[in-house]
Amino acid sequence: MTLSRRRFLQMTGSGVMAGALGWPALSMAQNGQGTPFAMQASWVNDAEFSGYFVAQRNGYYADEGLALDYRPGGPDVIPEGALLSNRAAVALTTVESTLKAVTQQGAPLVVIGTQYQKSPVGIVSLARTPIEKPEDLAGKVLAVPPVNRLAVEAMLAANGMSTDDVRIVPYAYDPTPLLKGEIDASLDFVTNVPYTIQLQGEDAVSFLLYDHGFPVFNDTLVVTRQTLENRRADLLAWLRASRRGWEENFQDPTRYPPLFADSFFAGNGRAIDNEIFFNQAQKPLIESPNGIFSMADADIARCVEALGRIGIDASTEHFDTSLLAELDA
Repeated sequence: MTLSRRRFLQMTGSGVMAGALGWPALSMAQNGQGTPFAMQASWVNDAEFSGYFVAQRNGYYADEGLALDYRPGGPDVIPEGALLSNRAAVALTTVESTLKAVTQQGAPLVVIGTQYQKSPVGIVSLARTPIEKPEDLAGKVLAVPPVNRLAVEAMLAANGMSTDDVRIVPYAYDPTPLLKGEIDASLDFVTNVPYTIQLQGEDAVSFLLYDHGFPVFNDTLVVTRQTLENRRADLLAWLRASRRGWEENFQDPTRYPPLFADSFFAGNGRAIDNEIFFNQAQKPLIESPNGIFSMADADIARCVEALGRIGIDASTEHFDTSLLAELDA
């Protein structure tokens, strides 16, 4: 399992009010004139952020009058901290970590959109011993990162099951136990780990927690309430350029990853075939008939209800769709 996926799973249990941590050395500011605008990503550069890379490469931010300073994440970067220290105007976060900071620590943050309509977290198993729905987990061994155990318990409860029905063991972010038959399934990212399994000569099957009782967003677009009030025009410009980049990226998900091998993806330790797999797998999780980044009221309500079942007392007031409404006007 790649580090990017591991970091997402770890972030759910992180605190964010201690302030921003140090920036990684790599910063990809667009050259030229324009309003400075810093964006904090949630992890190191990989296909998860392809739409923003396409928008940078093709000059979409410059077209909107922005000089984008794109800041990769990393193991020591907490995106919410970048916002709270005014080092970024917008950040990509997990909705769990952001709304935990808002409800439990008073962070003045608000969700203005979402990259993933459906979180890519799911249950992964081998095709030769498939687990295709929650009920198939009965009597099986499931490896789960400790910080995500509550989410799994919520998913099981939504399907009339409990931890008495499944043996849950810690997950070390490595598919080797699954390949060796030591576990029956693991909680992982369906956009990436199946590629790793394929490299070992096996096929994987999976299902999303989102589709089975835990419907949350992922890579939520988060800003401070002050930024939302004072930089609306800049945020709209960023949203327009970023949406344009994602739309172009998904015209052919195989096209751009090879073009980024020596730039955005350089040094991330991943094969370009892996990035292509990732980019293709994430397309149905990001696209929406209402437009990329959209958040339907019903989906927000379902997300809030799901977060409540893992102890995060969120509300629909922590989401603001006014910029999306302006974007679509």
